[in-house]
Amino acid sequence: MKHEGFKDKLYNNDTDIRQRLFVLTTLITEILLVVSLIEIFITDDRLLDRILIGVAILFVFAIAIFSVKKKKIKFGASMICFMLGFIFFPMTFIYGGGINGDAPIWFIYTILVISLLLDGKTRIVFYVMELFVATGCYYINIMHPEIVVESSRIMGNIFSFVSLVLIGLAISVLVGLEVRLFTKEKKRAEEQKKEIEMLNAAQNQFFSSMSHEIRTPINTIIGLNEMILRENINDEVVEDAVNIRSAGKLLLNLINDILDMSKFKSGKMHLLIGPYNTGNMLSDLVGMLWIRAREKNLQFRINVSPDVPAELVGDEVRIKQILINVLNNAIKYTKEGSVSLNVQCEMLDNETANIIYSVSDTGIGIKKEDIPFLFSAYKRVDEDATTHIEGTGLGLSIVKQFLDLMGGKIAVNSVYTKGSTFIVEIPQKLVNDKQIGEYDFEKNHGYGKKSAYKQKFEAPEARILVVDDNEANLMVVSKLLRDTKVVIDTVRSGEAALKLTQNIEYNVIFMDHLMPEMDGIECKKRIRNQTGGSSRNSKIVILTANAGEENRDLYAKEAFDGYLVKPVSGSELESELLRQLPKDMVKVMGGDEEILEETISWMHGSQKRKMVAISTESVADLPKGFIENYGIAIIPHRVRTAEGMFKDGYEIDTAGVIKYMENSTNEILPMAPDAKEHEAFFAKQLSYANNVIHISISSGIENSGCPSAMEAAKAFDNVFVVDSGHLSSAQGLMVLEACRLAESGMSPKHIIEELENIKGKIHTSFIVDNLDYLARAKQVPVRLSNLVKSLMGRPVLVLKRGKMKLGKIYFGSSKNAWKNYINACLSAGSKIDTSVLFVTYVGLSKKEMDWIKEYIEKKMKFDQIIFKQACASIAVNCGPGTFGLLFKEK
Repeated sequence: MKHEGFKDKLYNNDTDIRQRLFVLTTLITEILLVVSLIEIFITDDRLLDRILIGVAILFVFAIAIFSVKKKKIKFGASMICFMLGFIFFPMTFIYGGGINGDAPIWFIYTILVISLLLDGKTRIVFYVMELFVATGCYYINIMHPEIVVESSRIMGNIFSFVSLVLIGLAISVLVGLEVRLFTKEKKRAEEQKKEIEMLNAAQNQFFSSMSHEIRTPINTIIGLNEMILRENINDEVVEDAVNIRSAGKLLLNLINDILDMSKFKSGKMHLLIGPYNTGNMLSDLVGMLWIRAREKNLQFRINVSPDVPAELVGDEVRIKQILINVLNNAIKYTKEGSVSLNVQCEMLDNETANIIYSVSDTGIGIKKEDIPFLFSAYKRVDEDATTHIEGTGLGLSIVKQFLDLMGGKIAVNSVYTKGSTFIVEIPQKLVNDKQIGEYDFEKNHGYGKKSAYKQKFEAPEARILVVDDNEANLMVVSKLLRDTKVVIDTVRSGEAALKLTQNIEYNVIFMDHLMPEMDGIECKKRIRNQTGGSSRNSKIVILTANAGEENRDLYAKEAFDGYLVKPVSGSELESELLRQLPKDMVKVMGGDEEILEETISWMHGSQKRKMVAISTESVADLPKGFIENYGIAIIPHRVRTAEGMFKDGYEIDTAGVIKYMENSTNEILPMAPDAKEHEAFFAKQLSYANNVIHISISSGIENSGCPSAMEAAKAFDNVFVVDSGHLSSAQGLMVLEACRLAESGMSPKHIIEELENIKGKIHTSFIVDNLDYLARAKQVPVRLSNLVKSLMGRPVLVLKRGKMKLGKIYFGSSKNAWKNYINACLSAGSKIDTSVLFVTYVGLSKKEMDWIKEYIEKKMKFDQIIFKQACASIAVNCGPGTFGLLFKEK
């Protein structure tokens, strides 16, 4: 009974396998030690050996009991390995004859126990320590054999033989039992896997059945609703019908979300790739969602760039699903203000375009710490603030998984309490070169208005059969195709269909799939093989509520001539019927223009979102003309005085700073924007652009804004901060380079790479009249400032590795010092890029500037020499009589 109890416990699946291994290994070790003790009692009378093994037995037993009861298996395993490897083995080695005894065999057993019971770094540490112990023992045996207690040759051989047999058997039993343990665990895992697969299959079947059952009544609702919209009805009824249509389509999207999540979990999700019309897709999308926005009194803005391709190749249904989820999410979490959809195109090559969808809202925003959890299924972020908002929690998770399948990506930029922008990018193949162009959506499509029904064709000589077990579905198809004047027969079963097809030739047959007694696939096969049947060559189109790529593949395999998914619109039915009917039977109604799909509103050039916006700080010292021409966004630094805080360039200028500092007792301190200010600044820029590259002043400069900018950028996926490693107009040179690269269409990643490459080619230095201002800012010692001033020295400040350092000091008159400074700066000669030279100055007269320009032109010809007064934040540290030559090397 005890043995059975132990066996049951050993193979009990409720017990952790590591605990079972521990118990088994401990038991085998205890048996080995007990047998060894008996052996010593019989063959050896040394008391020390008996005590050593006796203590080991008690120790292993106590540790085993303690570890199992307290559930500290790792601790117990470590203690037993420690006892075997670092106490029992060396003691056995020293007092058991060294290499001639049984210690080496115990060493092998100890290594096995360490391998079985320990893992990770602990196992490695024990391996190394045991190797050191073994090395030490063998060293003692070789170098100091007198320490090792030698047994008689006969006794040594007996001990060695017995240990060899015992440990050999122990290893065999231990490994055998553990193999059985792992085999049993593997079998259990396989059974669980099969069970999970069966549950997943049952779940998938349930979701598929649910989708089918819900789509059938929705088909009736949407179909009959469309018939209402075709009638001459008053505006109130129109509004109600449009709301019904929108709600029905949103319900379908929710069903798709649930079904698709199940497919993703089972690894059976595939895309249905095919050509689609961009305008038609977007019109349908907006038609679904504008009502939800209107219900909350939100402005719903749609801006689509005219260069977006008119036709693309992709999974239209999934793309629409992605955009519905993102837009629906924006509407849900926005109480007031607006939700905007912007669509742009970025050509990747002649055949591929990157379509960029930007969804912006003025909602509650997302906390920085919640952004990593946005795309988790069933997870809601900031639940305290969103408990009143309905939703499944599936939408964004499905969006992320679909985009991964499509090779696309999604970025989130958000400021908590201010709003969010989701940027979805999907690479798509082009069908042709046609662009969507300009179209006034609000005028031509209209939000919530009844769009006039446009009949595509008439075919009074055509005859079709509709097979469906649901009477309502038969009624819907008949009514939706009524205006085509096609002769329509309807039946509710496969058997009834076969009776008609025996004698009547139908041009097209619309066939439901899941019907009692005979399903649509079987019915199609019988029609095709019907002896003497009149409709053996008819076009047969599957019209089913079974959506999804696996069903589409099934129907393609069964050679159906077409595939329509319920709920089906009148336009889809007419289009499919027009495709299947013989051309000589069809009279097309209206010109091609009337059959063209609706598109969506296009933004004017002035409204177009930028792919990449370039921003910087007021300390970049860029001329106003450059800022306006390139649309560079500027975040101002501040200067703090006793009178208050003033924005650099807005509330205080350089002249005001110089005048204020004429009084040596006045203190003034430049201050960079903090992280919160940067965050608000970046959020504003992202309302105009998909990406923002911010060129910051060197992080090595005192009171730099770079660290706070980088901290703020963490809240956004599409804001990239570049540490320019420079300041003033040298930083401005990097900004201009970034603008040039952005205008060439370069991606943010490549722009940043280029900026990193040119960073080391830019020269930044200033010659100052004295060091007084730096001393007042406590950036140089007052003593040094006084010494340089007393010697009529004019120091040069040079930027090296992102930090301003004191360079050469020129003595003599100001013009003599300036000459030497200019000569030194331009000594590189042909290596200098002569396209532009910035002369950034503080407190120079026009006469002095003219002299500087004239002397520069004598030394070297530049295409442009731009004099720019340094901003107040720079002037604080330099003082009047300062200027610097800032340029780029080739």
